[in-house]
Amino acid sequence: SIVAVEAEEIDRLNILQATFEGMRRALAALRPAATEAWIDGNQVPPGLPVPARAIVQGDATVAAISAASILAKTSRDATLQEMDARYPGYGFAIHKGYPTPQHLAALDQLGPCAIHRQSYAPVRLRVMQGRLF
Repeated sequence: SIVAVEAEEIDRLNILQATFEGMRRALAALRPAATEAWIDGNQVPPGLPVPARAIVQGDATVAAISAASILAKTSRDATLQEMDARYPGYGFAIHKGYPTPQHLAALDQLGPCAIHRQSYAPVRLRVMQGRLF
């Protein structure tokens, strides 16, 4: 199951809590239901619908977590390809949302678009410095 947590929700919850919420939603959507969740990291999100265990560096040591990581990244990349067409000028298809010099220059020139997290440091700092718009 692949789910997305939108920018507004990440800004409202914070990135960690939004990640936990995404995990809860993904597990709840699985059919058939999972019997256990393996989490890449050092924390098990509260409120999961199944027992879980955190595995530090799980994406490097557990094949199932590695596969899930690849699926998540390819899904994110496909979404950013679509966002590149919807929001031209930002270069989402190239930098995939990472703070490359091109992305930062686009933020300076265009300001944030609807998919930018206001809590994302490069956006937040530019707003605080009055460098946007």
